[in-house]
Amino acid sequence: MSLTSPMRDERTLVLQLRDAIISYIGEQELKPGDRLPTEAEFTQMFNISRPALREALKLLEQDGSIYVIHGKGRFVSAMATLAVERPITCFESVTDMVRRYGYKPTNKVLSISEETAAGQVQEALRLNADTRVIRLERLRMQGEEVLVYCLDFVPRSLIPDRLYDVDWGGSLFDVLESYGHRPVMSTATAASVMLPTDVSERNDLEDFGPAFLITETAYTQDGAPVVFAKDYHRGSSFTFSFVRK
Repeated sequence: MSLTSPMRDERTLVLQLRDAIISYIGEQELKPGDRLPTEAEFTQMFNISRPALREALKLLEQDGSIYVIHGKGRFVSAMATLAVERPITCFESVTDMVRRYGYKPTNKVLSISEETAAGQVQEALRLNADTRVIRLERLRMQGEEVLVYCLDFVPRSLIPDRLYDVDWGGSLFDVLESYGHRPVMSTATAASVMLPTDVSERNDLEDFGPAFLITETAYTQDGAPVVFAKDYHRGSSFTFSFVRK
């Protein structure tokens, strides 16, 4: 077994390796208390360097998926064996998330503009009051049905090209990656709301119904905030799961 997908950077490699170990635990039907392979066995299994493996194992230990008994090895915890479908804590772009639900989405750009950072946007992105940001408003759609209404803000300095020379129809994370600023993690809050009245009226979304709003700030590997987003998921189209510990 080896990791064959393209590696963007060492952080992404470690995250992929972490997920591969979790998949291995499931495929081997390991139970809580079962002993994991040694570092040497894992490095050979995944054809990976030992430093990257240790970072991945450290992440698994920190989130409670495995535990260490000194002198004996690493063992599977109950957390690693809990099957959680589409956990709300999964970090991914909205485009990828919608696809993983089985949809084949199209992205409709409603507006793209440049404005001065203010209020919540300014605070989340740690910007000065006179700093410019890109404001991107889009719909994720399955056919004619709107699945997600998205409002994203990105520091203008991160994307120096003219706004209309950039393809905003795909993943915003992929756009940022092309400029060397791909997000790898985020902090977020969630709430059950209705779409803002002006948004529903302007876009003929009166039948959108209750929405699950995720307000999120995404960061690069070095901790720089690069996206502030408000994503309104149609309540009837998505279900998120979570584990409490």
